[in-house]
Amino acid sequence: MRKTKIICTLGPSTDTKEILKDMMLSGMNVARMNFSHDVHKTHKKRVDLVKELREELNLPVALLLDTRGPEIRTKDYKNGSVDLKDGDLFSIRCYDSIGDENGVSVNYEDLYKDLHKNDRVLIDDGLIELEVKNIEDKDIICKVLNSGTLSNKKSVNIPGIRIKLPYMSDKDKEDILFAIKNDFDFIAASFIRDISDLKCLREFMDSNGGSKIKIISKVESKEGVDNIKDIIRLSDGIMIARGDMGVEIHFEELPVLQKQIIRLCNRSGKPVITATQMLDSMIKNPRPTRAETSDVANAIFDGTSAIMLSAETSVGKYPVDVVKTMSKIALNTEQNINYEKRFREQDIKATSTITSAISYSTCSTAHNLGANAIITVTKSGTTARMISKFRPACPIVAPTILKKIFYQLSLSWGVTPIFTKEKSDTDAILKQAVDKTLELGKVKDGDLVVLTGGFPSKMSGTTNMLKVHIVGNVLMKAKGLNNKVASGNLYVVKDDNEDEILEGFTRGGVLVVSKSTLKLVSLLREASAVITEEDSQSNMAIGAIALGIPVLYDASDATEILRSGTLVTVDAKRGEVIKGIG
Repeated sequence: MRKTKIICTLGPSTDTKEILKDMMLSGMNVARMNFSHDVHKTHKKRVDLVKELREELNLPVALLLDTRGPEIRTKDYKNGSVDLKDGDLFSIRCYDSIGDENGVSVNYEDLYKDLHKNDRVLIDDGLIELEVKNIEDKDIICKVLNSGTLSNKKSVNIPGIRIKLPYMSDKDKEDILFAIKNDFDFIAASFIRDISDLKCLREFMDSNGGSKIKIISKVESKEGVDNIKDIIRLSDGIMIARGDMGVEIHFEELPVLQKQIIRLCNRSGKPVITATQMLDSMIKNPRPTRAETSDVANAIFDGTSAIMLSAETSVGKYPVDVVKTMSKIALNTEQNINYEKRFREQDIKATSTITSAISYSTCSTAHNLGANAIITVTKSGTTARMISKFRPACPIVAPTILKKIFYQLSLSWGVTPIFTKEKSDTDAILKQAVDKTLELGKVKDGDLVVLTGGFPSKMSGTTNMLKVHIVGNVLMKAKGLNNKVASGNLYVVKDDNEDEILEGFTRGGVLVVSKSTLKLVSLLREASAVITEEDSQSNMAIGAIALGIPVLYDASDATEILRSGTLVTVDAKRGEVIKGIG
């Protein structure tokens, strides 16, 4: 079960139902809409198709809207493009005009107020570099530093300069209202510079009914990087947008910066997305380059929560194949990570909150017992995200009664959300959680799972329960020494209750022991079966064989998992302890 999530950008290449369905079945977890392109009518068709398919397939595919943000772009040229040569003079016009070989207008009319002589201006993701020579009224006269061709609506970056462009444009506001109206799960906020941008966005969303939408802050500028700790603290997640970031920051610094941001997000328990040019060659080619494969794998080794496809799926020739390829790389990489070792060695510790402490203990218990899954019943998603923070080796299954949480948890590392019905009784809630997990094939009979959640269930943030559970009627599995079968009530012997067990033991009981003692061996003639944590050469195992009663050995943690008084059947042939009379 893949732990790292995959975000796919939708576009013309994904607009058929068949292709989008295949992408979902191939591993797409989040559908991204880039609102720097296309109109609302086009995006609405894609949103409706995602909603139709995720209901049809019963898959938790979330919707993410990516804003344009406070981005400066050139306007249009008379002939669609111009060729610039090294040494040419070229004007950036802070007023409306048709572009030509002498200059082009930009969408920010106050740019001339923010720039000074000798400032650098980068156009089209840095492919063209200009140097400001003079500012004449609203014309910024620049010298071209390298030759190239410029076409319509290209990005403009000013490294190291605080641009006074308002964070939210009218277009951004319209796009966010679209997200609220169409029930998006995430908004990826472009060009977040500091927490004032975040607060501005959050206030607008909250005042327009969008308080339940999570904000993913896109770190794309030097200023955003400088304020990264505060941005992480106030965000619901982070996207490392390496494209625009690579324009303002020296390329040799990007790999280390990526690792640092991922590490900070991991410590904070916030999802982190690694984006831009991950499998870029697959826009045109059916196979990735070796460097791209390593890039994806290294992001996963670093601890990224999700990996994102942009043009690879939106306009690429192989949208389904690229999702399959990314999923294969992720799965193979994860199989080569020792998550238990990382958990033991990590410097992320539980905080003083009850939810954090129980989440940490849940992961620790799961590792100690070799659990097949962690099942966390959640209403707000907080516990599931907290468990995800500690990166356990086993899958995290998160049953929830809220559709919004069902979709939003699809971005959390290692979490498989499950939609369930509301129950009021604690036992009924836990039973439904296990049954639904079993029904969907996430676990099987006999698997050991660790259950956690908060009760009473109607209150969010009340995580207060941890329980070890065996799925189905098989309470545990071990190794059998013969083909015998017997039933009886369990008598679990621990260090502090041996005398009590000896005194209360009745004929036909099933002994569960961690080690052999003379007193316990003497009880074998009265027992119907033996379950021991020791090996096959222990006195208890040898004695049971001599008496012809079923014995299970190497039953790890049997004295912790099994409970005295439980009526069971011990099947030595199958190596199972079955609840009830089998």
